[in-house]
Amino acid sequence: MDKAVITAIFIVVGVIMAMTLFNAAFPAIVQGGDAIASMAYRSEERMRSQITIIHATGELDSNGWWQDTNGNGDFDVFIWVKNTGLGRITALDQLDVFFGPEGNFSRIPHESITSSQPNWSWHVENASEWDPTATLKITLHYGLALSDGRYYIKITTPSGISDSYFLSM
Repeated sequence: MDKAVITAIFIVVGVIMAMTLFNAAFPAIVQGGDAIASMAYRSEERMRSQITIIHATGELDSNGWWQDTNGNGDFDVFIWVKNTGLGRITALDQLDVFFGPEGNFSRIPHESITSSQPNWSWHVENASEWDPTATLKITLHYGLALSDGRYYIKITTPSGISDSYFLSM
């Protein structure tokens, strides 16, 4: 009879320990699964969102003189960026645009944030939204003509996808 009572107590203790271990391990397993699913989603999103800077130029003629090609009175730098991914890119005002002489560039704010120059604006050239295969034209506005030299451009989407380009003027 003593052995039966001790065996029953051991069985109850074993079940309690198994339940305690399950209650401790199960949330960690679920959380790990959620982290993997989230990482897979972000990875898929990054693969769906790709951009390529296809061309950039400033308003300078072949002799290096400023030519106000669009007649707005500002010196502008034009950057064309192609959506080479599989999905639409939204929130275009939240793009990060970095521009400046090589080794001395800075983030340029969107014109909705500041009216002081430099700032930038955008226009989708061949579609109504920045869908796959559409080209975004970014215009950097400066009050004065930029000097000759090599300039660095980097465009980053809100999801973290970026491309960089060097422009010589």
